[in-house]
Amino acid sequence: MGNRLKELFGNLFINQRWYWLMAACVLLFLIAFFIEGLFEIAAIITAFAGILTLLDFYLLFGLKGSIRGARLMKSRFSLGDDNSISVSLANTYPFPVRVKIVEQLPEQFQIRDFSRKTNMEYMGRVTINYKLRPLTRGTYHFGDLLCYVQSQIGLLQRRVAAAPETTVKVYPSYLQLKQHQLIASSDTSFTGVRRVRRLGHSMEFEKIKSYVQGDDVRTINWKATARTGDLMVNTFTDAREQQVYAIVDKGRAMKMPFEGMTLLDYAINASLAILNIALLKDDRAGLITFSNQVGTVLPADRRSSQLHHVLEALYQQETEFKESDYEALLSLVLRRINQRSFLILFTNFETMAALERQLPYLKRLAARHLVCVVFFQNTLLKEIHETQPDSTEGIYIKTIADQFDFEKKQIVRELRRHGILSILTTPQTLSISVINKYLELKARQMV
Repeated sequence: MGNRLKELFGNLFINQRWYWLMAACVLLFLIAFFIEGLFEIAAIITAFAGILTLLDFYLLFGLKGSIRGARLMKSRFSLGDDNSISVSLANTYPFPVRVKIVEQLPEQFQIRDFSRKTNMEYMGRVTINYKLRPLTRGTYHFGDLLCYVQSQIGLLQRRVAAAPETTVKVYPSYLQLKQHQLIASSDTSFTGVRRVRRLGHSMEFEKIKSYVQGDDVRTINWKATARTGDLMVNTFTDAREQQVYAIVDKGRAMKMPFEGMTLLDYAINASLAILNIALLKDDRAGLITFSNQVGTVLPADRRSSQLHHVLEALYQQETEFKESDYEALLSLVLRRINQRSFLILFTNFETMAALERQLPYLKRLAARHLVCVVFFQNTLLKEIHETQPDSTEGIYIKTIADQFDFEKKQIVRELRRHGILSILTTPQTLSISVINKYLELKARQMV
């Protein structure tokens, strides 16, 4: 009985309308001290207010009825993307109600005032849609979906837990995979995607077939033509079974934030995208992560479950953003990767001095493998570069920004001088830039 009363009154809340009504009654009693005959009227109004309060309490707690609800969303969220959530509510009270919905969002969003108001008819249903954009990987905990219900009287509210608490995992951006798959399989121009012209033929011979109009006459197989008496041509296919490794630097340089996400998370999203494209192109995809020591090593493979293994490995990445050990990375690659592979290194160099410390290791990697270093353009420096300063301080800041921007371009030239490919890109165009480079290298028979 005690628990029942505790639960009953624990879910009872008083509306502001009730306080205004009680204040009016108190005011009438105060005035009644000075005006004869007003006391009885004040007493009647107060009694009527008490009856309305009891009636409202009976409607909300005495009658059989409640608000039933469900929170509809996917079992996992996509990092950095808008994820849709639907809240479905049904009114089982035998009368219309007004409902204030309070969603207890995960603490990672730092939103403490998320609420919606709606009116619900008898036996009516309501669906409320909203979107969330998570900025960090991990487990997100949703609290109970709370509904504060009031009748048409509107003096009291009843709190109802319409949907239970739940958890959802935030994985690297898997929602963008379909978009990237379309880019990889189409010759149509997309925003931010440049066309890649195929140069010649790949070295993978496929078959000999009869010549049809439009075939390249340079592929005519004269021996087969002489044997059959009909024009025969060789057909080629893209080179397959090449090893593509995404190497993610989890060190201090990847801690810089951009639009709420760290560079590391942008690199993780791009790694998932490029490895997915590599698998679609029948190449073997692998993953290596490192910081002050080597982390995850996922050998290159093209089995059907490889993308799932990549997704799970990227989801579990944790780091303290310590100084990256490129020597340990070099040792691992030389020891574990014997076949010439395409290594896409996601890192960040802000100055030439930072590059020069790691350049010996990159040169040794490039001697055995095709290496592409992906690092980030500082968008804030670009904005400063495009401004026109109107003060001495502004001129000083612009000069420093121009110097840093110039160093980024110097880094690109230095890498190119040593035969190392590079991509200098902004975080928001990272995935597209890496995919473009991979498709370009495939077309040039370099992968």
